[in-house]
Amino acid sequence: MSDDATPGGQVEERGPNPHSITGVSTSTAAFIGIAASGPFIPTLITSFTEYERAFGRPDGGGFLGYAVRGFFENGGTQCYVMRIEATGEPAESLQSLESLDVSIVCSPDANSVSGMAAALVAHCEKMRYRFAVLDAPQTPAPTDGPPDALRSSYAAYFYPWILVAESAGQGEIAVPPGGAVAGIYARTDREQGVWQAPADKEVVGIAGLDQSVTEKQGEALNSVGVNTLRNFPGRGTLVWGGRTTSQGPDWKYVNIRRYFIYLEHSIENGTQWAVFEPNGKQLWAAVRRSVSDFLFNEWKSGGLQGSRQTDAFFVRCDRSTMTQNDLDNGRLIMEIGVAALRPAEFVIFRIGQWTADAEPCGR
Repeated sequence: MSDDATPGGQVEERGPNPHSITGVSTSTAAFIGIAASGPFIPTLITSFTEYERAFGRPDGGGFLGYAVRGFFENGGTQCYVMRIEATGEPAESLQSLESLDVSIVCSPDANSVSGMAAALVAHCEKMRYRFAVLDAPQTPAPTDGPPDALRSSYAAYFYPWILVAESAGQGEIAVPPGGAVAGIYARTDREQGVWQAPADKEVVGIAGLDQSVTEKQGEALNSVGVNTLRNFPGRGTLVWGGRTTSQGPDWKYVNIRRYFIYLEHSIENGTQWAVFEPNGKQLWAAVRRSVSDFLFNEWKSGGLQGSRQTDAFFVRCDRSTMTQNDLDNGRLIMEIGVAALRPAEFVIFRIGQWTADAEPCGR
């Protein structure tokens, strides 16, 4: 603490933050699809061997097993798997995933289950903190881009399919690439950070591509929201594109959308303690400190741009972010701006929490 009676310099000791924010996990996936056997409820799986014990070999009529195998081969460490019927209602099936702590969702059988791909997108938009990895049909090349129902900043679309070893050892089979891509997402998050674009990454565990994509074709597909997989001599098969399916300029890139999902989810979870506090200046200062400390660590870790802290982020939580009506109803509103790793100015988002001053009927 400071001592104003002491002449000369003053020292103020600042103790550890009792309300520090911990970043949420971003690498747990959920796979939903068709299998020969196994439970029709989400099941936590931590290896492909564990998957086979629960759901059988991949050659069960759908691509679920191949997607899970590709996920683990490419760096995934854990996922939830749910078996569905091909004739089931996708939206109802996805409700079973809502209570789970997952960040990536994928259905390798979406092209054969009516409405599944659109349901995945709607699910991620509803849940806010999830991202869908979507597979284009096997052929032809989607030169017009994803269908309008799949246009979203919460989804990415991939082409072409990949060739992998058939599970019975009878040669090769073409399967959707989403499982392998989800594994690359998880690996990139863990090794480099969720702010890193999950592109220019090698796809392992495959024999090749079902369709070759030239540089010119890849550029044309990328311009309409299709991320391609391409073979480069000496480098292998790489994910060559990191765009969402959104047609808006603000959320064009997968890493930007997924990084903001991570930031918003972490801050929302990490400020839940505010619900027990009176909504006043002391609380506002504590919230600003918690969020600022968290974002400072993100900046120092390389997630935010700027040579100075003030160039990287700002946090506001005071009378300028809340109306009298907010205060009367116990609403705490934060305004946060961060400079993500791209040529852009601050992207601003708002997070609200109920405080101890909220009326029970207003929550």
